[in-house]
Amino acid sequence: SIGLDVPDQTLHTEIDRSMPVLRDAYLRNLMAFTANSVRTDEQPDVAMIAGRLQAVTDRALKRKGAKVLLGQVALRIIK
Repeated sequence: SIGLDVPDQTLHTEIDRSMPVLRDAYLRNLMAFTANSVRTDEQPDVAMIAGRLQAVTDRALKRKGAKVLLGQVALRIIK
């Protein structure tokens, strides 16, 4: 689970409008990360995931100011 800490009200309004773009960017980035870096026999690197999501957020918003908060990271193995 993920959340964003956005103290700036103007940026908060912009993020509300940008959520579809952010969600798409998060999913695309995590799918690429999972395909290339995650092994089912090892715990995923939570710090790396948080860093990737923060970079995606900053890039999509074209500025800093929204802090990514991870609540939970889980792997679901489909057989």
